[in-house]
Amino acid sequence: MPADPPAASLSAPSLADLAAQHGLSRSTTRQPMLSYARDVWSRRDFIVALASGRNSAEYQDTALGKAWQVLAPLLNALVYYLVFGLLLGTNKGIPNYTAFLIIGVFTFTYTTRCVNGGTRAIARNRQLIRAVHFPRAVLPVAVVIQEVQQQLVSMLILVVIVLVTGEPLTVLWLTIPVILVLQTMFNAGIAMMFARFTAASADVTQLVPFLLQTWRYFSGVFFSIAVFTAHKPPWVRDLMWANPATTYMELMRDVMMTSHMAPAKLWLYALAWGVAMLVVGFWVFHRAEESYARG
Repeated sequence: MPADPPAASLSAPSLADLAAQHGLSRSTTRQPMLSYARDVWSRRDFIVALASGRNSAEYQDTALGKAWQVLAPLLNALVYYLVFGLLLGTNKGIPNYTAFLIIGVFTFTYTTRCVNGGTRAIARNRQLIRAVHFPRAVLPVAVVIQEVQQQLVSMLILVVIVLVTGEPLTVLWLTIPVILVLQTMFNAGIAMMFARFTAASADVTQLVPFLLQTWRYFSGVFFSIAVFTAHKPPWVRDLMWANPATTYMELMRDVMMTSHMAPAKLWLYALAWGVAMLVVGFWVFHRAEESYARG
């Protein structure tokens, strides 16, 4: 029986045929979407370990360490309170403006941190991507898990602050985990979307801070949409309610503040945004799976 020809003497098509006969495929081949999702899920232990490791390392060079994950949004809230609440008077018509503002800042910061982490998810891991074959969605998902871990700590601080401002603990607070889950779904989708766009072009990374700043000003972080749109056409208010960042902030304020009322339809918006962004973001990221090692 003649021996198989040495690999060096085989042409490229012959090598491809031989690999196919033995069930091998190119490491850059994009899997079907459902198979890809199962592959990401099978690496959940690695994702959690990666997120936890980065959480431990993120503030290790600072004197205050992990305290910064709470201090940063608190300092932002203080600046907003001084500029918008006191100087510009956006606190008018808002009972307990302190709780209103703190909830808004902490909720919006959760999303912006996921977006910023997504923009770096591919670029900061090029060597890992080129060295090891794994579904690249693991990287932006790990970013979101890292932010989930930080947000849980932030929520404990937020709860204390809101209670100190005079808000009572009510049964509605039991829905806070539901809001966090829906927002996390949204955050995961948008993080994967920005991970793909910034991997394709570094120029997009430079635009992200401006996009987030604009988004913040239109989301009602430091002003009441109900008060702001009181004398405007109804479609203006409806358009602002449909903003996903607004949706999650308003729901969080609604359950944590007895003086704040949000439309019930925001629950439908929150569910729709969470599911839609998760699916679309995953699809968008998956479509460019083969390109991430080439950047």
